Amino acid sequence: MMPDLIPFILLIAAFIIGLLLIPLGLPGLWLMVVAVFGYAAFGRFEQVGWVTITAVLLLAAVAEGLEAWLGFRFTKRYGASNRAGWGAMIGGLIGAVVGTPVPIIGNVIGAFVGAFAGAVVGQYTVKSEMQESLGAGWGAVLGRATGAAVKIAVGFAIAIIAIFAAVR
Repeated sequence: MMPDLIPFILLIAAFIIGLLLIPLGLPGLWLMVVAVFGYAAFGRFEQVGWVTITAVLLLAAVAEGLEAWLGFRFTKRYGASNRAGWGAMIGGLIGAVVGTPVPIIGNVIGAFVGAFAGAVVGQYTVKSEMQESLGAGWGAVLGRATGAAVKIAVGFAIAIIAIFAAVR
């Protein structure tokens, strides 16, 4: 059964926008989940049902958790303390907010710089060793990049699942 064209095009547009928002540190996965729910509600849950909605919701939640875990994991892999991991997470959030006024890439750069700085400062307060602190910062940057890549991959999975549900 073919989906209604306009809602289907809007669903695809929401997926594209959502995927573009993820590297910017914005809630692209959640836009995609809301779009799936909206599409399902528009179709009275006939083509896209609760199983699909639950699947994409769980995928988005797992991806968010994985992003946070990867940030900590990479920071720790490069010799950092828990404080550096928390510093990376908090610094990344602050950096994204501070970088927001710069169009398109400001919050991306801010998030990476903030994660690096937060990890360096966090590690330096534990052990006043600059080389080790810089290693923690590098791990935070790698963790942030890996987390974004995982979320983009999950975003593609959400799009594929929803599109197949919409056109069946």
